[in-house]
Amino acid sequence: MSAPRRHRLLAASVILALAGPLSGCSLVDALAGPEAVEAENPGAAATPEPYASQFTRDGTFQSHIDIDGMDFVYTLWPTKSTPRTNEWYPKGKKYFSFTFQVYDLQRKLRDPFATKRKAYLGDIKVTSRTVTRDGGRTQHPYKLDAEASRITFDPEAVTHPLHGMLITSPKGSFELRNQKIGAMSADTYGLDLTFTATVNVERSPGSGSFVEHQVKQTVPISIFESDTPTRAADIPINAN
Repeated sequence: MSAPRRHRLLAASVILALAGPLSGCSLVDALAGPEAVEAENPGAAATPEPYASQFTRDGTFQSHIDIDGMDFVYTLWPTKSTPRTNEWYPKGKKYFSFTFQVYDLQRKLRDPFATKRKAYLGDIKVTSRTVTRDGGRTQHPYKLDAEASRITFDPEAVTHPLHGMLITSPKGSFELRNQKIGAMSADTYGLDLTFTATVNVERSPGSGSFVEHQVKQTVPISIFESDTPTRAADIPINAN
């Protein structure tokens, strides 16, 4: 065998030996380098994942916020006007209801109410912000800022002259029904509702001494792409 032919065979053997450990890759891939992969689908944009939402998935949302042994509970649900959360589209009106109350974790559920710390809700505030696929302008299709005792569903709520309405379970609870979320831009795929409650809690049962807390909770909601507006059934205002 001539010397040039031996040199060519030896070079080919070295290349194959180096390519052997590259499991799942061809020799061409090994020699081409990462540039060959980057050349595929130039400028392709990532599609956002569906907006994660317990409210949308389960048809309800409930959170437990522990502050100094008091369990503050926000509960939200879609009303009978727009009950199918997988049909909440950018266009049209969407309706929900919610409650807010607190449990004294230092006492058993059936303990006498006099042995539990009282909590009073003053102002309740809710803000909203949209999340869009195309990075469009953020919108605010729902807003609430009010004195809780003036808007709660119970017309005879127990109130404190300085601190608002009683929300300690089982004697008190704040409830608001049929809240309307307005229309959004067509590229909206998520909505965040942020709740802020101003609450005064007794330092000890019957003490009359209170400490103020801001109790916040953000609730993500999925919005589904459609040119069809969300359809709202004609339901009496207090039916939810």
